[in-house]
Amino acid sequence: MLPKNLDKVVVGTALALAASALIPIAKTTFRPLFETGIQGSASLINRSKSILQLARQEVEDIIAEAQFERMKKQLDREIAMLDDTDK
Repeated sequence: MLPKNLDKVVVGTALALAASALIPIAKTTFRPLFETGIQGSASLINRSKSILQLARQEVEDIIAEAQFERMKKQLDREIAMLDDTDK
């Protein structure tokens, strides 16, 4: 029983020593990658916002044009009705 527990203690100690040596290396390695990822995400969010804003403007333009055409047809009908009543 003691040798089995001794193996676990030795492995745990070795892992703790290795982790204490590898953490600073991993920190310096992954920090630039993390910062680049954050900047890329911010850029992607800004592009997405501008694309959505353009799409919104296009939809608003289409709606305004459709409303104008509908109003124009209604006015044409009313003018035609007034011309018919004048005759």
